[in-house]
Amino acid sequence: MDIVHIQGIIMPFLEHPQGKPTFNLLKMAREGLAFELRNALHKAKISKEAVTKENIPARIENKQSLISFQVIPLTDTVEQHFLIVFEEKILPDVELQSDTKNTQNEDAKKRYEQLEKELSQTREDMRSITEDMEAANEELQSSNEEMQSSNEEMQSLNEELETSKEELQSTNEELTIVNQEMLDKQEQLNAARFYAESIIAALREPLVILNKSFRIITANASFYKKFNTDEQEVEGKLFYEIQNHQWDDDTIRLLLEKILPKKEKLTDFEIILDFPKIGKRHLLMNASQVVNEKTTEQLILLAIEDVTDKVHSKKQIESNALLIQNIYMNAPASICTFKGPKHIYELVNPAYQKLFDKRHLVGKPLLEALPELEGQGVDKILDNVYNTGEIFKSTEIPVMLAREDNLEPEQRYFNTTMQPIFNEEHKIIGVVNFGYDVTEQIMARKQIEESVALAEAATQIAENAVIAKQQFLSNMSHEIRTPMNAIIGFTKVLSKTELTEKQKEYLQAIKIGGDALIVLINDILDLAKVDAGKMTFAQMPFKMASSISAMLHLFETKIEEKNIKLVKEYDDKIPEVLLGDSVRLHQIILNLVSNAVKFTSKGKITVCVNLLNQDEEKVTLEFAVTDTGIGIAENSLKNIFDDFQQAYTDTTRAYGGTGLGLSIVKQLVEKQGGTIEVKSKIGEGSTFSFTLSFQKTNDEVVLENVAEQYQTETKSFRVLVVEDIKLNQLLMRTILDDFKFECDIVDNGKIAIEKLQTNTYDIILMDLQMPEMNGFEATEHIRNKMNLQTPIIALTADVTTVDVEKCKAVGMNDYISKPIDEKLLYNKILDLMKLK
Repeated sequence: MDIVHIQGIIMPFLEHPQGKPTFNLLKMAREGLAFELRNALHKAKISKEAVTKENIPARIENKQSLISFQVIPLTDTVEQHFLIVFEEKILPDVELQSDTKNTQNEDAKKRYEQLEKELSQTREDMRSITEDMEAANEELQSSNEEMQSSNEEMQSLNEELETSKEELQSTNEELTIVNQEMLDKQEQLNAARFYAESIIAALREPLVILNKSFRIITANASFYKKFNTDEQEVEGKLFYEIQNHQWDDDTIRLLLEKILPKKEKLTDFEIILDFPKIGKRHLLMNASQVVNEKTTEQLILLAIEDVTDKVHSKKQIESNALLIQNIYMNAPASICTFKGPKHIYELVNPAYQKLFDKRHLVGKPLLEALPELEGQGVDKILDNVYNTGEIFKSTEIPVMLAREDNLEPEQRYFNTTMQPIFNEEHKIIGVVNFGYDVTEQIMARKQIEESVALAEAATQIAENAVIAKQQFLSNMSHEIRTPMNAIIGFTKVLSKTELTEKQKEYLQAIKIGGDALIVLINDILDLAKVDAGKMTFAQMPFKMASSISAMLHLFETKIEEKNIKLVKEYDDKIPEVLLGDSVRLHQIILNLVSNAVKFTSKGKITVCVNLLNQDEEKVTLEFAVTDTGIGIAENSLKNIFDDFQQAYTDTTRAYGGTGLGLSIVKQLVEKQGGTIEVKSKIGEGSTFSFTLSFQKTNDEVVLENVAEQYQTETKSFRVLVVEDIKLNQLLMRTILDDFKFECDIVDNGKIAIEKLQTNTYDIILMDLQMPEMNGFEATEHIRNKMNLQTPIIALTADVTTVDVEKCKAVGMNDYISKPIDEKLLYNKILDLMKLK
């Protein structure tokens, strides 16, 4: 009835009894459970089946509980074992109600029925036990009769044995003494064996025990782990056969075979073996004879030490030491070590000796060996490193050196590191110094710095020259465009009046001359923009096909006059809408087509646009303009894109032009990442082709709202014109009168601000360059000081330095350059009024 295993909490069901400790189930069972357990175990033992007892009342820790358990016989065990599973059900406390007598009766009745049921069950169990006891008594009675007859026989035997008892007693006393001595020796042997086995098991070196036939009796865990094997593969096998005959070596066989017969030992035998999974290992083997105390069998204890890592480390240390020595002796750095607080030279490499031009430094203090260092602070630095343990580093420490062959000291610079040397007790015993002579680098750096300073000065001069050039071009633009604005503007105004044929002819000549002068100015200023890096490229959606057609439409009149053909070839695979700078593309094609028209008197001009390649993000297009004109000589092709270059010296006189158009075209193409080339033959014509890439887009093209002709517009606006040139004032008044707009004109920004304090205007036309207060200053004052949001359009003749972003930054709404395009000005005014 002893408990052999407990799982879970048993306190509600079992408890240790007072007195002698026991694991007997029935003695440990709580009050009321012992009988039920005995009964259930008896039934389970007889029936070989599980027996369940339920709802046995018990009071545990002042709580009323019902305990159930199940006794289950376990099969496949040598002795009969039972599994007992307990279950506890705690009953809730019920308060008696004094005023409810019926409830008390009902509870008493239920309790009575339960007790009757338990009593009946107990009687049944008692009857079963009684029957079993009667059967057992009958068996015992028959056994007693047999025992009685046997006792009589035993009595006679006892009489015989009694005679020899005294003899045996004396012999037993002697054997007891001998046996006790044997037990004591056995205990000592067992303790020694346990001690030895513990040591062997704990050893990190692999150990193997062999019998006289060299079969493995056992091995320790280190052997199995080290050589990647296990007991099943090793024990009972010949040592030479295990691990695919890995240990089958003639020298090992010869040495092991001498151990038992000659009682020799194997000491630190070195051998290198190649194992399949762990590779080549360097091993030390030690072996000696041992005797099994149980069987007196002679055995061999074989110890195997893997010294591969030690051998490799030793070789590595030797190699490193040799390497360090080579580095030390051949290092370009000057290396030395100082010993003790007096900084006595201990080691000095050749580079250090060469640096100081000294041969006998070892064993001497620093200042005695190198007296020229006195007062230069080197000894102070060494003192600080030696006393504090702090590392000293300097990338440029100056030292004055005295040479044996030169009495005058020499200034040298060193990249130096000094750090302490510690002993095993971590005490500072010296200082090691690493140094590089960086005098040449310092001198070179100073030369470079001087060169850089000179280069920066030259760059500044060049930048000043560029600024002066830009300022000159800006002034030239302003000075030329200002009168040209009046000339071209009044030419347009005059053309609207009634004129004679002769007057119209003269007026047309003035217009042609003015347009030619504007083209010249635009070419020069576009070139200046590219040189100054101020040429910017917009990224806006546009329709390529319609854009090309609109440009070519501008040449229809000239084409008809010269009686030549204009052919357009357009690849239908090109996406309808692309993202890019359509204005710059117009400028490129207009220049190329204009040249083709200029130099072609018969035949045709072909404008071709083809799709070269495309991917998910962009397309690459090739544009080509081919004519049947005069052609270009081969020796002129290489310079055709240079500034102010034309194919022939008389081209300007015969055809006009500045020689800047193709240069600007090349700059515009290459600034956008494209390429341009020309092919031509004298008398056959020329082909100018270029490639450009454009981003694909899903955006829609927003068409500009083209305002109606101003003659049909009936609404009038009040305009403030800020302009300092009298001719331009007269022109602006004439143009605005034609628009049917009211206007006031002032000479500068200061007067404009005074005017705005007493008057209200719908829009302001602001010149940028004016005396006293320019357009930028006036606009900033209007926006920030007066807080007026009246739309402002910038008017300027300076198209080189004016930046649209600068205009927007001070608060201007739009920008238009001189000479003024009447229709463009009118449309911009209408657009701003619609947004107001």
